[in-house]
Amino acid sequence: MREIKISDRDANQRLDKYLNKYFKNASMGFLYKMLRKKNITLNGKKASGNEMLQDKDVIKVFFSEETFAKMQGADQTADLYDSLLQLKTFSPEILFENDDILAVNKPAGILSQKADPSDVSMNEVILHDLMARGIVTKESFSMFHPSVANRLDRNTTGILLAGKTLKGQQYLSKVLKDRNLTKIYHCIVAGEITQPAFLKGYLCKDELTNKVTVSKEELPGSKYIETEYVPLFHQRDMSLLQVHLITGRSHQIRAHLAGIGHPVVGDRKYGDPKINAAFERKYRIRYQMLHAYEMQLGDGTMIRAPYPKMFQKIVNDMAR
Repeated sequence: MREIKISDRDANQRLDKYLNKYFKNASMGFLYKMLRKKNITLNGKKASGNEMLQDKDVIKVFFSEETFAKMQGADQTADLYDSLLQLKTFSPEILFENDDILAVNKPAGILSQKADPSDVSMNEVILHDLMARGIVTKESFSMFHPSVANRLDRNTTGILLAGKTLKGQQYLSKVLKDRNLTKIYHCIVAGEITQPAFLKGYLCKDELTNKVTVSKEELPGSKYIETEYVPLFHQRDMSLLQVHLITGRSHQIRAHLAGIGHPVVGDRKYGDPKINAAFERKYRIRYQMLHAYEMQLGDGTMIRAPYPKMFQKIVNDMAR
């Protein structure tokens, strides 16, 4: 018999969902059968699986050691943990951290989450860091894999949020879903912009090309978008904007600004090739000057990300 003691980080989830994560190699049918036969109990009593777990609850599992290990798939989790711990990567720039959530400053050139099994994304970078600092242990990793909650394009920099615990992941998922999160971006765009504006439209995405288009009228499959911006300052042929991302669709800021004739500098998908070439010659940049600068969580927590060095250099040159 094994006892599993529930901590605060594992609370507020259904028993059956918890068991499904704990015993990765077991089917739900098998787990429900074990609950019916009282081979799995909750606080010494028969359970159905729909109970919400609370801090200090105790699950008793009456399996043989061989069955327990087989159903848990411990070897697979341990192998993944060891490979992430040994990963050769960089230390993320941590902007904010508490017991449940983490915010880092994502550099350009790296995905938020891997698109291919061979990718090393910010998700792996964050996992490695949490493991190296002893925050995520092999035991805790077997039950919950911390993960980034929002996404930034590969070449967009700035604030990336991650849930360190289930509680943190649930909180971030809720504020993102409820839009109880203020997201402010800063970007350098082509052309002079002197007045603030509120943009509305409909965004269509082509999954084959991974490119979006913006229209004023609703089209089949399109999604409504809202983008608000304020110019911070401008200089002859470029402007620094503060953008309030209201709806948060794929490539929304880049496509919306390109659609009004002010593409983000360095944007190879939606930008102006001539302008991009000029900036590449002068600053050696090969990515868009778009930065997730500020986020305010629903509880009032304010997080800001310093500009990358090259972004800051261009801003300094604009201010001269």
